[in-house]
Amino acid sequence: MSLTELKRGAVTLPENERRELAAYLLQIGRERNQAWRDETSRRMSEMDAGKKITQAEFERRAGLEKN
Repeated sequence: MSLTELKRGAVTLPENERRELAAYLLQIGRERNQAWRDETSRRMSEMDAGKKITQAEFERRAGLEKN
C-alpha cells in the first residue's frame, strides 16, 4: 500500500478511528526515537525516586488550570 493510498483511506475513517490512527503513528515514532526513550526513562527514574508533582501543578504546567 502506498502513502497516497494510506492518506486516501485515512480521510474516509470515522473521527474516532482517525484519532486512534494518529495516536498510533505518534507512538511508533516515539518508540523509534532514542532521545525520547532516554528522556522518558530519565523522568520515570525521577518519579521512582520520589520527584513528583501534584495534580494542581500538573494542571498549571499543562495550561489546564480552572479560573
